[in-house]
Amino acid sequence: MRPRIPGWLGATLTCATGMLLAVATAASISRTTASYETPAVMLVRADGKSVSLPQELDDGRPVLLNFIFTTCSSICPLTSRTLEEFQDKLGPEAARIHLMSISIDPEQDTPARLSEYARKFHAGPEWQYYTGTVAASIAAQRAFDVYRGEKMSHTPVTLLRSTPGKPWLRIEGFVTPDELVDDYQKLLASP
Repeated sequence: MRPRIPGWLGATLTCATGMLLAVATAASISRTTASYETPAVMLVRADGKSVSLPQELDDGRPVLLNFIFTTCSSICPLTSRTLEEFQDKLGPEAARIHLMSISIDPEQDTPARLSEYARKFHAGPEWQYYTGTVAASIAAQRAFDVYRGEKMSHTPVTLLRSTPGKPWLRIEGFVTPDELVDDYQKLLASP
């Protein structure tokens, strides 16, 4: 007979497991340069507007892109907190970069739910959240090599690009806000 674990203890263990995963992964950050072909898919921004993913990525600003889902209790809150602190550290410079978070759980992540999530992480106007169809989300995930089959298998990946046509800096693992600011500034300074 298996012992019963009280609900509060199960939730605590789940949270602790997520934090241990974060600490273990933090030591293994990799940075690579990659080129990706953006799929011609339509997404829905948290403001409810249907938009073209290629047009959103190529609006003339540097782009920071990641993939999240609002019910995640481990990776997404940590990466979202990092982006929150990243935009704070940039100060007025944050208006120059387009932060994009695309849901990997579009069936649950409605525009309203994404707006609530954005408020939780104090997203400024430059940080936009996207949902859409399952097919569009999977196409975007596959295009940026972050698709892992299902949402519970996702990994922390942050993608940075200085301008359209330039390669992306792919950061795998948990970076600190200071490291992300440094990566961003180096990316802008490179020819």
